[in-house]
Amino acid sequence: MKIGIIGGGPGGLAVGMLLASKGLDVTIYEREQSVGGRCGKLTDEDEKYIFDIGPTFLMMPYILEDIFSKCNKNLHDYVNLNLLEPYYRLNYRDGSTFHPGQNYQRVKREISKLSPGDIDGFENYMKDNKKKFEKTFPVLQGDYQKFYDIFNLDILKFLGVLRPWSTLWDDLGKHFKDDRIKVGFTFQSKYLGMSPMNCPSVFSILSFVEYSSGIYHVQGGLHQLSEGMEKAFKEMGGKLELGCDVKKIIIEGKKAKGIELSDGTKQQLDEVVMNADFAWGMQNLIDDEKRKKYKDEKLRQKKYSCSTFMMYLGLNKKYEHLPHHSIYISEDYKRNFDDIESGNFSYDPSFYIQNPCVTDDNLAPKDHSALYVLVPVPNLKNEINWDKKTTEEFKKKILRLMKERAGLDGIEEHIEFEDVVTPKNWEKRFRVGYGATFNLAHNIRQLTIFRPRNRFEEFDNMWLVGGGTNPGSGLPTIYESGRITAYGIFKKYNIEMPAVITPPVTSGIQV
Repeated sequence: MKIGIIGGGPGGLAVGMLLASKGLDVTIYEREQSVGGRCGKLTDEDEKYIFDIGPTFLMMPYILEDIFSKCNKNLHDYVNLNLLEPYYRLNYRDGSTFHPGQNYQRVKREISKLSPGDIDGFENYMKDNKKKFEKTFPVLQGDYQKFYDIFNLDILKFLGVLRPWSTLWDDLGKHFKDDRIKVGFTFQSKYLGMSPMNCPSVFSILSFVEYSSGIYHVQGGLHQLSEGMEKAFKEMGGKLELGCDVKKIIIEGKKAKGIELSDGTKQQLDEVVMNADFAWGMQNLIDDEKRKKYKDEKLRQKKYSCSTFMMYLGLNKKYEHLPHHSIYISEDYKRNFDDIESGNFSYDPSFYIQNPCVTDDNLAPKDHSALYVLVPVPNLKNEINWDKKTTEEFKKKILRLMKERAGLDGIEEHIEFEDVVTPKNWEKRFRVGYGATFNLAHNIRQLTIFRPRNRFEEFDNMWLVGGGTNPGSGLPTIYESGRITAYGIFKKYNIEMPAVITPPVTSGIQV
């Protein structure tokens, strides 16, 4: 039996590891010269500066630890994880700050400085979301192949905490009065590319996950996770074809029979796993006339996450005052998200800066910095023209805000390397459909059975892994999608499946 995986991103690597651990003949086809996809690395020509392309920190490490364990491997033999404390600094427009972390008493003091009346709300939030997470996580592990798969005990328990009538912002209003505290517990919806004013309330568990499991920096950059997975995959006999661009999935009738490469070579396969971005992969790897449920027009009608404007800056200066992770919140938080969802530039955008060189000296030369800057912006379903002029003007605006709000005076004088990624670049350069960095949106109608299924419903012998299938986007859930897909293949061929993980929800901060 031959299994081919299109793409060596985190989901493809996870499913590849699990399949290879059972001795199966599995090959990953990756068009780039290195693995990782959006969880890969970006460098200057001399690798003087090293950046993560997408995710910059790890939550829920126990998911990846479990995948390695299922393969008789130890994650910590491949990477070094460092728990950050505090996790990050939230900067509000009124000059106040908030530093979440695992030190329970310190977090309470932080909340007290902003809003003394919200300390009890924090304790209630943690208790409420501990219960919510315990009922939600088994649903995120579910393999929804048929509609009736949603009629199970885990789903019934989940319905009690789903609260589809309530948004994330509304849900936090039950616990906190001060909007700054609400922002500190809802901005995580950006991991899903959604506004907290529209995001389902169940995702209040995101900030709970931060507090309960911790936020980790991977020494040398988060791309080290992908490189460690690559090494483990090959140690188990998995085959990796780099610089190997898949042009098309070969469909005959209702079956995926193999792949065609850009050089015209064809590979016959028994099972095809697509780790390409879902919207891009559907429209570019399978002819429209062969699809029924996910035709191009239907894909355009789907809801997608926001996009991001990125700057990767190599600087000949080190900004010691800037923490490892900093988030700068716009003055009108709601309007900022409204602008993004309506397809407009925000007059006062929120933005995020990673300054990893204050804790990791592997990413730039001594006394230099490798700054990573992310700004949520509309995706390409909107009409912003990211031409050279627009890109340059927006870049200048963000640099100005960085000087004003982050104290990075004279930053332009210190830039030795610069790479800018717009929504247009996400689509053309990284093959992300509609430039929607966080994939399909996570509204109620695009979750569980309503999301494209891991065992793809359009064609036999075809599987999906990554942010466009279950459980959704975000690095831990993408790893989990790899497990779901691998276990689906195990089930199909009657291969013994190890037990799924029960998360240690009380491993971190006091709950």
